[in-house]
Amino acid sequence: MNNSFENNDHNQSSYLKVNDENINLTVTGGLNFRFDQGFTFLVYLFAAITVAILFVMTWVIFQEAKPAVFQFGLGFIWSQDWDTGNQVFGALPYIYGTLVSSAIAILLTVPIGISVALVTSEDFLPLVVRNIIAFVVELIAAIPSVIIGLWGIFVFIPIIEPFEQWLGKTFKVIPFFNTEYPTGNNMLTAGIILSIMILPTMAAISRDVLMVVPKELRSASMALGSTRWETIFRVLLPAGFSGMVSAAMLALGRALGETMAVTMVIGNSAQISLSLLDPAYTIPAVLANEFAEAEPGLHIGSLSYLGLILFVLTLAVNIGAVLLVQWVRKKNS
Repeated sequence: MNNSFENNDHNQSSYLKVNDENINLTVTGGLNFRFDQGFTFLVYLFAAITVAILFVMTWVIFQEAKPAVFQFGLGFIWSQDWDTGNQVFGALPYIYGTLVSSAIAILLTVPIGISVALVTSEDFLPLVVRNIIAFVVELIAAIPSVIIGLWGIFVFIPIIEPFEQWLGKTFKVIPFFNTEYPTGNNMLTAGIILSIMILPTMAAISRDVLMVVPKELRSASMALGSTRWETIFRVLLPAGFSGMVSAAMLALGRALGETMAVTMVIGNSAQISLSLLDPAYTIPAVLANEFAEAEPGLHIGSLSYLGLILFVLTLAVNIGAVLLVQWVRKKNS
């Protein structure tokens, strides 16, 4: 009898030892571990290559921009002169046009994109209708920017020009609309065209963020007596805030760098005006218009300097977004 108990104890201890070895998550031997090591090495390698490409691009642009950097220094940023004949260049009108047109675009896109994401992720409509809406919105991203620019010239501007003229006549006391006879090729038109172009990015990523929010949060909120809209504004949107900020920053990054469509509708006038109904110019637009015919030296250097400034602006926007998300997370925790 005692022998049978001892045998059972011995068998159980052997079974536990075998199982302990099988479930040891810190084992560093075997084929699977070598595969994991290889995959980890590849991930680090590709990450390092990405960072290296970024630094190489920055170095190449800086090398091209050196003549203008040494000639004009930081004064290039707030100078408004752009005279290729006299070799005098300044970036302020182009920086202003880039920032304002992108700001208009993102202010229009964020509420519309979040609305589209809510309609296509919640069950307000039948599933088939929601999928069709999401597909149509995302399909805009597949349209080349030059096609959107042509659509803006031949379709959108004739439609919006009477409205902009009405704004100029009715609200001319407001500095933002202080243009009596707008032509249609202006800052406001460029901002609206940009908002159409970046809407798929904002809507698609926000939709994905809302769809991965656990259903338990919705159920718990409604179980506590919240209405559908209270659940959306107090639970879903705060839960997906960081993802939506990332979507907005990706959309803003595209708005800052968009070239052809903006070049075709903004008017390409290097001036600084508070009126959104006046023509303007952006950094990508001046690069597209002048780089092919630019002469070596200060002209090429100044255009490269503009590209370097655009790169810094985009980098600053992304860093600001990361800091904003971290601040909100810390505040919520």
